[in-house]
Amino acid sequence: MRSAFLFLATCLVASAEIPIERNGLLAVEAENFDRQKLAEVRKWVIVSDGAHSKGAGSDAYVEVLPDTRTTHDDELVRGENFTNEPGVMAVLEYDVSITNPGRYFVWVRAYSTGTEDNGIHVGIDGSWPDSGQRMQWCEGKHEWTWASKQRTAEQHCGVSGLIWLDIDEPGRHTVMFSMREDGFEMDAWVLTSDPGHTPESP
Repeated sequence: MRSAFLFLATCLVASAEIPIERNGLLAVEAENFDRQKLAEVRKWVIVSDGAHSKGAGSDAYVEVLPDTRTTHDDELVRGENFTNEPGVMAVLEYDVSITNPGRYFVWVRAYSTGTEDNGIHVGIDGSWPDSGQRMQWCEGKHEWTWASKQRTAEQHCGVSGLIWLDIDEPGRHTVMFSMREDGFEMDAWVLTSDPGHTPESP
């Protein structure tokens, strides 16, 4: 009986640590990831004393390093400092609890200094849907900026309203982010069921 109680207590503590969606909204600090995978070539690093820490939530963020392509003139090496295929390099995983299943729009707070550090992919439960590929930032350079835009062939700076994840069942899920361009800096991310919602703080 005692072992069963301890098991239950352990499960309750573990579940309490998982971010929980409430009323169609879930917000997570980027450095609070649960796992990192495919980090042999590029790796997400927690930065707490960097040049951009001030202004980041909890004064910390994550960045894909090393960063070897900072300008368009630097060599683009697919599979090293760039990948248009989601889920193949530098993957972060976040365990979350969803109370209200449905469509969730994804917002990310990023810091971009140029044209080659402003892209990322997002997925769910091991899947990388088209609606989560090629998140893009063009506006808000040199400052922490919330955005939810998808880069398209017609609009390289991204189209609003095209980044979402469909979650069909309540319960525990895993939200994933993978590198598109090295040097990408992420402070926080939000899932919202309201297409008109715009995050204003980390």
